[in-house]
Amino acid sequence: MRKLLTLWAVLFFALFSTGRVVAQSPTVVNLVKAGRLLDPRTGNVLSPAAVLIENGKIKEVGPPSRVQDHAPAGVKIIDLGSATLLPGLIDSHTHLLLNVVVPAEAEMTRYTFFQPGLLLAVAAKSPAERVLLGAQMAREDLESGFTTVRNVGHSGIDGDAALRDAINRGRVPGPRILAAGRKLTPMGGYFQSLNPAVAESILRQEFLEVASPEEARRAVDEDLFYNVDLIKAVADDDGVGITVPVMTAIVEEAHRAHKRVAVHAQTKIAIQTAIDGGADSIEHGDAVTDEQLNMMRDKGIFFDITPTFWSGFLTNIFEANIAMSPELRSRMAASNDQRRPRVAGFIQRIMKSGVKFAAGSDMCWFYPGKTRGQATATMFPALHAAGMPPLDIIRAVTTSAAELLGWQDRVGAVEPGKFADLIAVAGDPLTDITELERVRFVMKDGQVVKNDLASH
Repeated sequence: MRKLLTLWAVLFFALFSTGRVVAQSPTVVNLVKAGRLLDPRTGNVLSPAAVLIENGKIKEVGPPSRVQDHAPAGVKIIDLGSATLLPGLIDSHTHLLLNVVVPAEAEMTRYTFFQPGLLLAVAAKSPAERVLLGAQMAREDLESGFTTVRNVGHSGIDGDAALRDAINRGRVPGPRILAAGRKLTPMGGYFQSLNPAVAESILRQEFLEVASPEEARRAVDEDLFYNVDLIKAVADDDGVGITVPVMTAIVEEAHRAHKRVAVHAQTKIAIQTAIDGGADSIEHGDAVTDEQLNMMRDKGIFFDITPTFWSGFLTNIFEANIAMSPELRSRMAASNDQRRPRVAGFIQRIMKSGVKFAAGSDMCWFYPGKTRGQATATMFPALHAAGMPPLDIIRAVTTSAAELLGWQDRVGAVEPGKFADLIAVAGDPLTDITELERVRFVMKDGQVVKNDLASH
């Protein structure tokens, strides 16, 4: 008995001592100084500026003289000179586990240009290979200043959730990820022309097909089993759509688990289905009407704008990947000319309506000569070319995007209490939005990821 009591005493002392060591571990404090700090919410610029960071969170923001006085002795100072500081960027619509190569021109008449690349990702790559690809894409996004992303499908059964967890545990570098798991789609969707003998097993790697409210609830629960952060549903796909009762069931089941629902909806009918079904955000929304914009505004539904194919993006990656016939080149040039006034009107109607909006890259393409992060950042000049002012673009990927994600209490602004996610550019993004394509400094969780600016 005496020996047993002695053993318990030793164990108690060891545990107690360990607890004291953890509690007394040194606080990590950094002070970031820069020539300017932009607050996207107000548009105000603090110059000069300093941010005091303690254990990965922002503790104080203000003029360097005041903030430095409040810093403890031995604080590490990161001086970014005349650079402009901003919150870490948020891509609210991405596909990190895809890197689609456009098919040869002859293949485009047989399928949509997206389908062969997606099919190869699903059927020819193992889940492990896809996650490792996602790890590369995630690192490249982070290095371009995207410290938070929402991955909305095309990642296998749980690839994006596994990648999210690996990043959160420090195993691989990358942005914070909100993972959606498999998309909920109408019957048929995406791969209508598959061999029936193999179709079901391939489809279930990527999608959960739903045709009734009961199937919808079951599909949501199946995604939830893999610990997703949100549900992604497809309201329309090549003329086949989800009904309002099915959409309502999806939203109700997701909301019961406190998860938001993002809905792919491009046609007028699909957008109305998403609105009537209670979606939290509508993705793409190409054919949205003014009446629908007003309904979205009144219901608090976010519009997630995806300018992926604007400003000749497809032409650029086609030219970089394949040999184009004069006929295809001519068709694409005509399509680009037709798209410019259409997207300009689209942006103006969205901004005039007062609907809440964010912006997502919808990036899933292999872009020769660019990292994934650099390809993602092409959305900034595309939005500006369509008529969106720089401050609204910055809000769409910071404060507004944080609200879309439901994470406005932790990211999207450089404010006390939020994660220390910061980026810096050399110039002024309010006068030249392409500065966001040249992010020079990246910090996530108070840890420097990249610093190409001179330190003093």
